[in-house]
Amino acid sequence: MLYQHFYGYAMNICLRYTANRTEATEVLNEGFLKVFTKIEMYNQEKSLKGWIRRIMINSAIDYYRQNSRHTNNNSDIENAMKVSEQETVSSKLSYDEILTEIQALSPAYRTVFNLYVIDGFTHEEIAGQLGISVGTSKSNLFKAKALLQKRLTKIYDHEQAPGVAKR
Repeated sequence: MLYQHFYGYAMNICLRYTANRTEATEVLNEGFLKVFTKIEMYNQEKSLKGWIRRIMINSAIDYYRQNSRHTNNNSDIENAMKVSEQETVSSKLSYDEILTEIQALSPAYRTVFNLYVIDGFTHEEIAGQLGISVGTSKSNLFKAKALLQKRLTKIYDHEQAPGVAKR
């Protein structure tokens, strides 16, 4: 019952940290394995939902560490540096469109973006969790935001004027 009740919530967390549903399912299952094997550690005075959230995030970080090569695509870096300040379009796009673009980020960018923007970790906490420098955390966040802005703007522009070639 616990699994069924929190499945959707936990899966949404896992999807944000992974590149696809298969990876998300792997993280989700690992997370629920931790939930069930460490249930005695749960403090009943605190939110069960919050405890499960923390376990899912930590499972995603563990997955990142196990599968990351800590390399960034040079074209992604170059593209990120070219992005200029533009109107934020994320509020005009669907959750699925935004999630797809977050999943398309490199594992390093995606993980830092989620930890900082969505889950509220500091750069110092992220650096400690991922074994990177604070500067790398900040750089990855900057590049992730720039790439997301560029990709989401492209989707938005395409939806506003379908069939019109954009430069």
